[in-house]
Amino acid sequence: MDWHEWHDAYDSPDSYLSRRLALIQERLRLALDTAPPGPLTAISLCAGQGHDLIGVLADHPRGPEVRARLVELDERNVDVATRAARAAGLPGVEVVAGDASLTDQYADLAPADLVLLCGVLGNITDPDVERLLDHCAQLCRTGGTVVWTRNRKEPDLVPQICAWLEERGFERLWVSDPALTASVGAHRFTGEQRQLAPGITMFEFIGYDTLWRT
Repeated sequence: MDWHEWHDAYDSPDSYLSRRLALIQERLRLALDTAPPGPLTAISLCAGQGHDLIGVLADHPRGPEVRARLVELDERNVDVATRAARAAGLPGVEVVAGDASLTDQYADLAPADLVLLCGVLGNITDPDVERLLDHCAQLCRTGGTVVWTRNRKEPDLVPQICAWLEERGFERLWVSDPALTASVGAHRFTGEQRQLAPGITMFEFIGYDTLWRT
């Protein structure tokens, strides 16, 4: 899979990626609208070109208050996201080329007010989905929001994702219509946050193309 070329679908407003992006950005704006006053932190795992978070922070009144870290392995995507953040005048947005599965990438920002798992959960095994969601109680502060995506390919894991999050102290805020191919959800953490453990690999990114073949 060429993950740089994969982003070309965003150029088409009728693509499923563009439709999914609109839902993600809607949830991000609402999370910023309802966040407490003062500086905010955000982390994005497997951030791609950062269309979701950068696109919202660029014109949101609270954009300048957000310190964000986007972690992405593909350096071409990192370059696109970095240039987009600069063009939007967002000095608080840092784009890192590296392995998004490592807890060490987020040590100085976690627990964060906003955690993005957009484009991750459909590219890892089901056991790794649960393991990553378990780490969300360390990545997300109490009162913070996790925005996530997952395809609805059978067997549909979205109901189980909601259950796993809710078992770990996350309150369901919204989940998109089950009829949509790409599901978007938002959960607020109401539990007691845990310290982020260093040196942990939270998941192995396999890629949906490989997962579907197996």
